Amino acid sequence: MPVPVRRATGALALAALPLAGCAPAGPSTGADRPSPTATVRHDVRLPAANAVFDYQIGGPYRPADDVTVVSRDRTAPPAGAGRYTVCYVNAFQAQPGADARRWWQRHHPDLLLRDRDGALVVDEDWDEPLLDVSTPAKRAALMDVVGLWIDGCAKAGFDAVEPDNLDSYERSDDLLTKDDARAFAALLTRRAHDRGLAAAQKNTSDLLPERRRTGFDFAVTEECARYRECTDYAEVYDDRVFDVEYRRADFDTTCRTVGDRLSVTLRDRDVSRPGEDGYVRRAC
Repeated sequence: MPVPVRRATGALALAALPLAGCAPAGPSTGADRPSPTATVRHDVRLPAANAVFDYQIGGPYRPADDVTVVSRDRTAPPAGAGRYTVCYVNAFQAQPGADARRWWQRHHPDLLLRDRDGALVVDEDWDEPLLDVSTPAKRAALMDVVGLWIDGCAKAGFDAVEPDNLDSYERSDDLLTKDDARAFAALLTRRAHDRGLAAAQKNTSDLLPERRRTGFDFAVTEECARYRECTDYAEVYDDRVFDVEYRRADFDTTCRTVGDRLSVTLRDRDVSRPGEDGYVRRAC
């Protein structure tokens, strides 16, 4: 399981709370690179395999000139003309922080996962309460929130959506199952496709065999080299894999072995911006 890195937090996370529309919302040179997009099923545009990638979920900044694919938090603007921008959505867990937790408890307390004693089930690494995707009714109700976020991505001009924490069932104390995650993922990808967006599978190699049922179009992965999963994703998604590595040794290995096929980026674990302490960003 990937080592946790910072998700969209601080000002981005707080800004996320009111962005769900009418209803209340929860919180190299590149000269030899392929063109940034391709058109396939669902009438959505896909990013090209091996396009230069930047992972900016910690805050937006001007991409390097050779970058053609960028992932940004849904509260940030797309990266602009000529670049394919993926919209990060924390779809299976609440955002960290007291404000986000209070919002869910005030507006949708029944959509937070609770244990048999009624206590919230929380991802302790991030202090993020898990969302309850355990029944068709709960999943439908969650789509009235998360689905509006996806609508917002489309309206803002993003090209794709990246629903994070697909693997939250692994942190649910067995209250959620892989099938629950698959079923909610299918609703998310259908909503994305209906809005003209592609949908990226975020991590969770255990669900790769379910690709036809989840409906994902490509993959955004964290540390697939470290966990020896890159070729698994590559086989399922025809090399449309956008991998983020956080250790230089893993990045170097990935570039040497599959860097001519996959989009591989080295980032600092805080996913910081240029000028901030610790900022790191390299591509094969």
